[in-house]
Amino acid sequence: MKIDIWSDFACPFCYIGERRLQKAINLFPYKDDITVSFKSFELDPTASNYTGIGITEALAQKYDVSVEEAAAMNQQIAEQASGVSLDFDFDKMKPTNTRNAHRLAKYAAIKGLEAELVEKLFQAYFTEGKVLSDLDVLVEIGTSIGLEEAELKTVLNNPDAFVREVCLEEEAAGKLGINSVPFMVINDKYVIKGAQPLATFSGALQQVWEEEHPNPQFEELLSVNTESQYCEGGRCRFK
Repeated sequence: MKIDIWSDFACPFCYIGERRLQKAINLFPYKDDITVSFKSFELDPTASNYTGIGITEALAQKYDVSVEEAAAMNQQIAEQASGVSLDFDFDKMKPTNTRNAHRLAKYAAIKGLEAELVEKLFQAYFTEGKVLSDLDVLVEIGTSIGLEEAELKTVLNNPDAFVREVCLEEEAAGKLGINSVPFMVINDKYVIKGAQPLATFSGALQQVWEEEHPNPQFEELLSVNTESQYCEGGRCRFK
């Protein structure tokens, strides 16, 4: 089973949804037959790099609400995150452009370390308050999962490196009509939108598996009756 996930590293519900999905996968009896890949989606491609304004103030400006109202919204999200053992620290979060982080994820993918890097990027943004547009920060994150430092710096210092890969995935999202994330596609056929509850993810995995791996169904031609000869429960019936 193949699962493609379009997400952005500054999207809280992407992190929450990914964690719920992963928990559902871990509980699934055929988890070893599931592969997950992450696709780029920038919620705001025109976003500036970190300006010094915290996430609560930035959200208040964006949605034209008070700082107190923005903080209340963040608290609700933090409570959802804690339900899947995630510690969101909105006081530390630094809103910024995520293009460099997506470029790094595409590089990590060809090194077979995509899942590890995605988790580190989410954690760096939502818990550790790191600036995901900062190249030094990204090098630090990359080396922490085993990527080679010199090669990392070469990739990240080239503003064109892996941009095509990021853009192609975002173009694919546009063709699929994706305008919100997380957006998950199973086997290029089944869609799950948003950070659904664990039960929804578990049910979806089971449904897809059963539809694509149907159990053989037999239709009995002659019903068993007193004249039938058969064995049952350790005994054989002759008539």
